[in-house]
Amino acid sequence: MEDSGKPSLHVESSAAEGSHFKLPVDSEQKATEFWLFSFAKPHMRAFHLSWFSFFCCFVSTFAAPPLLPLIRDNLNLTTTDIGNAGIASVSGAVFARLAMGTACDLVGPRLASASLTLLTAPAVYFTSVINSASSYLLVRFFTGFSLASFVSTQFWMSSMFSPPVVGVANGIAGGWGNLGGGATQLIMPLVYDLIHHIGSTNFTAWRIAFFIPGFMQTISAIAVIALGQDLPNGNYRKLEKAGDKHKDSFRKVFYHAVTNYRGWILALTYGYCFGVELTIDNIIAEYFYDKFNVNLRTAGIIAASFGLANIISRPGGGLLSDWMSRRYGMRGRLWSLWVVQIVGGVLCIVLGRMNNLSAAIIVMVLFSFFVQAACGLTFGVVPFVSRRSLGMISGMTGGGGNVGAVITQLIFFKGSKYSKETGITLMGVMILCCTLPITLIYFPQWGGLFCGPRPKATAEDYYAAEWSEDEKERGYHSASVKFAENSVREGGRRRDSSPAVPADDTPSHA
Repeated sequence: MEDSGKPSLHVESSAAEGSHFKLPVDSEQKATEFWLFSFAKPHMRAFHLSWFSFFCCFVSTFAAPPLLPLIRDNLNLTTTDIGNAGIASVSGAVFARLAMGTACDLVGPRLASASLTLLTAPAVYFTSVINSASSYLLVRFFTGFSLASFVSTQFWMSSMFSPPVVGVANGIAGGWGNLGGGATQLIMPLVYDLIHHIGSTNFTAWRIAFFIPGFMQTISAIAVIALGQDLPNGNYRKLEKAGDKHKDSFRKVFYHAVTNYRGWILALTYGYCFGVELTIDNIIAEYFYDKFNVNLRTAGIIAASFGLANIISRPGGGLLSDWMSRRYGMRGRLWSLWVVQIVGGVLCIVLGRMNNLSAAIIVMVLFSFFVQAACGLTFGVVPFVSRRSLGMISGMTGGGGNVGAVITQLIFFKGSKYSKETGITLMGVMILCCTLPITLIYFPQWGGLFCGPRPKATAEDYYAAEWSEDEKERGYHSASVKFAENSVREGGRRRDSSPAVPADDTPSHA
């Protein structure tokens, strides 16, 4: 690894080159600090545009569950119809997230995000005219594609913020976006009540209410395309045209993503933190409404508390990931992810055993903090898996969340095979089982959960291995080398910082 002075020299020299930025930057012009209440262009503006756009997509995707008692009576939906629609709402985003990751790598997060958000907005508007179980399933399926905007959100943050703060940037952007899952539990009943009190009938009011999330989603997409910027130094198309950025090929981006086993493990892990969160968003209001005989508004408020915990829980996970990295490097990030995910699984099991309303609410809130913090911790690791295929790795991980939600709902919450409380208990067991593979993640230059780094392995070698010798001669790998220099903290405080001999390790097979 480079000596400890080298990265700081790059930061200082880039400060002069990037003096037009309001935030301090590193050698890649990524922000080295995170100013939450700033709208400074381009770093903090990208942050606020990305989380708000994702928030609007989340509101749209989960706008139906809080009004489900009305919708099911209006459309004569069965338990199976409701279960199928819940699965459909998260299944479409599985492949959409993979496609979004590739699109971010090739055309940039700005165009990719805005295009998807605009293309899925009509499905939200069409919800107001559905008249059958099949049409209900279809609008939820196509609206759910918008959840792929999460991938562009995380990719954008990883493109704008330096390794020491990328965890908190990803955590807050993802967490505040996920707030939409809780906010919609409050927004939709409130909008429905206002429309109903104006004079609309029950079955007309819920239909009109869907114009609000549709409008929010449309406005957010226009803002992203008009005000956003892909990278600190410009947009993809302009930089590629000027020769300042290499236009990569899909084949190579795809290859370096799918052959990196770390990405697959993180996808599995995310399937049982974010996937569980999506499942809870779909079932929790109806669960409290039916099991504890609370009214629609009370069930919505209880359900909202689960999603609204994202305001601090997922950002807290990102903050914890960065803090552990400063003290213990990448191994600290991995240990904190593993422990928090395990605790979340235990709390999920306990939640399924609750028979008292007050106790169930307390356990649900505690569970929400841990399962959502695990999401932030997962994306504290994702940016370090690959630099050339960052978007696709983000897409694989994000898609894993949706796969987990689909599988969980298919097994435990479709039809009447299991009661909801039994399903929640078994879901907790699945969390524990799917957390174990984290122990297999190993970075030769930084180590893993139980093993330290390999002697003489360097981050420069790890990331440069994604490029051929010809591409290196052309300088295409320079951004990867700069990232390696700026991620020196991932070695931990005790890591030997003396110059190292290149190690013959690649991200694909190390």
